[in-house]
Amino acid sequence: MTHHITPQQLRDLPDLTTAEYAFLHHYPQFKNAALASLRQTEFSRLDANGQVYLDYTGGGLYAASQLRQHQNLLSENVFGNPHSQNPTSVAMTELVEQTRQYILQFFNASPDEYELIFTPNASGALKLVGESYPFTPESHYLLTFDNHNSVLGIREFARSRGAKISYIPVLLPEMRADPASFRAALADGDPQANNLFSYPAQSNFSGVQHPLTWIAEAQAAGWDVLLDAAAFAPTNRLDLGEWHPDFVTLSFYKIFGYPTGIGALIAKRTALAKLQRPWFAGGTITIASVQGDGHYLAEGAAGFEDGTIDYLNIPAVEIGLRFVDSVGIDAIHTHTVALTGWLLNELQALTHNSGAPLVKLYGPQNLAERGGTITFNLFDAQGHLLDFRLLERLGNEAGISFRTGCFCNPGAGEVAHSLTAVQMRQFFQEGGYMTYDQFTAVIQQQNEQTAGALRVSVSLPTNFADVYRFIYFLRQFLA
Repeated sequence: MTHHITPQQLRDLPDLTTAEYAFLHHYPQFKNAALASLRQTEFSRLDANGQVYLDYTGGGLYAASQLRQHQNLLSENVFGNPHSQNPTSVAMTELVEQTRQYILQFFNASPDEYELIFTPNASGALKLVGESYPFTPESHYLLTFDNHNSVLGIREFARSRGAKISYIPVLLPEMRADPASFRAALADGDPQANNLFSYPAQSNFSGVQHPLTWIAEAQAAGWDVLLDAAAFAPTNRLDLGEWHPDFVTLSFYKIFGYPTGIGALIAKRTALAKLQRPWFAGGTITIASVQGDGHYLAEGAAGFEDGTIDYLNIPAVEIGLRFVDSVGIDAIHTHTVALTGWLLNELQALTHNSGAPLVKLYGPQNLAERGGTITFNLFDAQGHLLDFRLLERLGNEAGISFRTGCFCNPGAGEVAHSLTAVQMRQFFQEGGYMTYDQFTAVIQQQNEQTAGALRVSVSLPTNFADVYRFIYFLRQFLA
């Protein structure tokens, strides 16, 4: 076994062409000359820098033309803070509102039904819902084990107001949420109370795509539904004309890389009217008074956009979405599916001479109802776990960017790694504190378990050479 594969070795693989020919034979839908050309015209910096980027669930990559268009917009115009009526402010307001409408159009969200609120990211959108949702002791907050920390964190708002909190388990080996538990939990909600069900359209841990049909099913039982679409939207069509969640949360950099620092809450107007903001800020009120000791919250989106929005970057969101539109979200989806299918097959084919598998996958092992995110661990020929931190370091040396750790999704990780409630409770004793590194060290000392894994994810800029080079990198661990 060698641990010294270099970026140059990965660039010069002699059997790459033969492997790509076989790949195209099995996935002919991948042949798209327009998409292939984008690697050279929009994402050439990947090859120029010898980088293999496989962390699209962590963050998308921007097209070069997005930067040029945004730079031209800023360099050729004068824009001011939109909270005014002077010419530069009016010009900026028009661009912000144009972007707001384009985002709704992109997701086929009727402006008669939905409002769009700009936030710093998906987490900011989730916090808006959590802090403002009218939880009471009669309320129920329901969520899947498989959720990002920012969705999980809403439980603290629910807990502070005495609401019931419960979780729908995910089941091994595919890590799909249990339908029976889902329906039992729905039936447990008081239909006269405000109940909120939160789940991801696609897991940022396993790539599982949870049923969008659950939206209407929960609503029919009297629940509001929060759909975390941050991992789903980059490579899948989210049609809010077909599916009608009460709240949708997004981070735009996940979709097209630039700009960072802008997300959105897309909320039904009826659901938004239920929210009760615990404070007010600049831009969110019509009037406020010190001596009068009062304020009036602005109606609609303005009442939730705290302070001055990131107005100079917001037009770059429309530029990014127009780029995605020009490529076609369905074409991006097809591209992603083919690469994911090949990766899944190759990962499962990696076996030691003894016949023992190198890879243990967490989540669906085929393409049924899953996205382009794959999480796994490596094991040696004797079945011993290889430390994910060592693997990340070796990947860094080879110029490959993938992600390791828990991926801010503790519930899915606990299921994947068979960590029990008894084990986990020991880390949250009163007065205790622990870093992630300390936590993983304790877990690894207990029965050779782990609290971390490797995650690769693909998207529009990924080509076959990227995934082939990654598999070649993993082959060095075979014995």
